[in-house]
Amino acid sequence: MKRLTTLLLAAFCCLSVFAQEYGVVNISVCNLRRTADFDAEMVSQALLGTPVHVLQMSENGNPWPQVQTPDNYTGWVHYAGITRMSKENYSAWNAAPKVVVTALTGVIYRQPSEKSPVVSDVVAGDRLKFVGKKGKWFQVEFPDGRKGYVNKSIAQTEAEWRKGLDQSAEAILETARSMMGFPYLWAGMSPKGMDCSGFVRTALFMHDIIIPRDCSQIYLTGERINDRSQLVPGDLVFFGRYREDGSPRPSHVGFYLGNNRFLHSMGLVQIGSFDPSDPYYDAYNTGRYLFGDRILPYIDKQEGLNTTITNPYYAE
Repeated sequence: MKRLTTLLLAAFCCLSVFAQEYGVVNISVCNLRRTADFDAEMVSQALLGTPVHVLQMSENGNPWPQVQTPDNYTGWVHYAGITRMSKENYSAWNAAPKVVVTALTGVIYRQPSEKSPVVSDVVAGDRLKFVGKKGKWFQVEFPDGRKGYVNKSIAQTEAEWRKGLDQSAEAILETARSMMGFPYLWAGMSPKGMDCSGFVRTALFMHDIIIPRDCSQIYLTGERINDRSQLVPGDLVFFGRYREDGSPRPSHVGFYLGNNRFLHSMGLVQIGSFDPSDPYYDAYNTGRYLFGDRILPYIDKQEGLNTTITNPYYAE
């Protein structure tokens, strides 16, 4: 009888695992790693409120789920980084009204006061469930049920945020420039630190645009601009080399600003220039320039270029 009970309990646990194939990121910035270990290489990040698919659980005794993010990137995260959910709860989270963090960084407090204990930090693009308003504060809820208050000066309800959403090249570049001097971080994808493609993706996501994670994936979308003189502000510029067979191998990406200048994350977010007479001249990257890519006209018109309204992870 005891053995039967043990077997039934094990079967129930297995069913529970497979019933919870979904999750939502539960901390301000969640690190995705190549294997289920803190010592493993970081491969990407996901922001608070991001819906993910749970693919499997680690088998080495550590509580690490392998997840897939809305840009179809996969990695292992520590269990504290996400809240696992049933499909029903996951869908309810996606459908609930949200508060979107619009400032680059901020704090959520336990009570509506800066003197209250801190619940969590937040970064631009984080999303929490909207609970209510109290004076200059939004009350919000985390995926794991924690509640707190965020000042209205650093966040908006998603409905209000969408009303003022500007996806023009000018607005996106203004956001990108606001991160000048922010540090480079391999696989980083938030204002806490960004690699080259993470910087581009972070700036675009703050305008509700989702693109592929890596520059080796991004360059396959949009419209190729081979003639550098035809670039316009907001286009992406790619750097790297060509293989022996003539195929490109891009390893770096940034935004084209106009007037031969570009903005990219290398060491820190900074301006470079293709013009030798410009004080921002970047001989190294000029020497390995490949081509440009125009993506903004193709959002929601090409696979891999979408928004949180059209991305299937947010709609499930």
